[in-house]
Amino acid sequence: MAVTLERALVDNPFLVLGVRPECSRADFEREGQKLLSMLALGLAEAASYATPLGPRTRTSELVREAMAELRDPERRVLHELLVPELSGAMAALVLEPPRNSPETWTEALWAFGFAPKEARWN
Repeated sequence: MAVTLERALVDNPFLVLGVRPECSRADFEREGQKLLSMLALGLAEAASYATPLGPRTRTSELVREAMAELRDPERRVLHELLVPELSGAMAALVLEPPRNSPETWTEALWAFGFAPKEARWN
């Protein structure tokens, strides 16, 4: 089965688990187990995850698949390469929960190169 670029972006294990590409195995295993528990309890905050193409539904099966992908070093590198924009400011925008404040827009503009770095809100 061929994997499309869109699917590689939205089903990326790092996004599904909400972890950064530089995380350790213990980090993603812990996060995966936490998400599985939250999904089993039906907690709404675990039911979706952010992607560059908008929010997606998170399922237990998707979490298990993501964990399995990251356990294999060769597959993990592939996922790191398929989503190179998950570094720096873009990772912060995708992996951190959204904030309802004006500085979020400044950070978004900076991440996409439309604002000078000095304009980034700290």
